[in-house]
Amino acid sequence: MKVLYFAWLKERIGLAEEDVAPPSGVANVADLVTWLRTRGPGHEAAFGDARVIRCAVNQDLATFATPVAANDEVAFFPPMTGG
Repeated sequence: MKVLYFAWLKERIGLAEEDVAPPSGVANVADLVTWLRTRGPGHEAAFGDARVIRCAVNQDLATFATPVAANDEVAFFPPMTGG
């Protein structure tokens, strides 16, 4: 699974992207976030308040209930504003 980080998530984690192999119990975005938080202090800091994070799975906006699979691309980013 490819995980992409944008804006301050990228800064806190120290990576723009990484390839990960989550354990079999990771079924949706919420499970993925829970698992990613265990990967180190940068991940913990980035995902400390999931309410301020948006996500996309395979370039489609998603919710934390969206299922994820081994070959997916999951992106995390702060809320965006337009204007």
